[in-house]
Amino acid sequence: QVQLVESGGGLVQAGGSLRLSCASSGIFFSANLMGWYRQAPGKQRELVAQISSGHIENYAASVKGRFTISRDNAKKTVYLQMNSLKPEDTAVYYCATDTPPRYWGQGTQVTVSS
Repeated sequence: QVQLVESGGGLVQAGGSLRLSCASSGIFFSANLMGWYRQAPGKQRELVAQISSGHIENYAASVKGRFTISRDNAKKTVYLQMNSLKPEDTAVYYCATDTPPRYWGQGTQVTVSS
């Protein structure tokens, strides 16, 4: 039974920070590529950040320099530290395994007010 559970979303003012967490179970976590995606109303789901089993990071241009993805293999958890948040970052954020994604979490809402 594979489960990915996101947490840490909420309402924050522009310029603020949030840290999202994705706790996993039922996968060989340390061997998996993990990613964060987001989807805003009326827009396609987009890749935000990825981190490989070797801790290599990849970011969308729109978040590079502001967001940081990390993983804790002992806790089987992947994180997304989001700094300098902008209203255009408002979306539901999802974590997923692999590329193309094989498993998805249910998402956590991030709302950035101006």
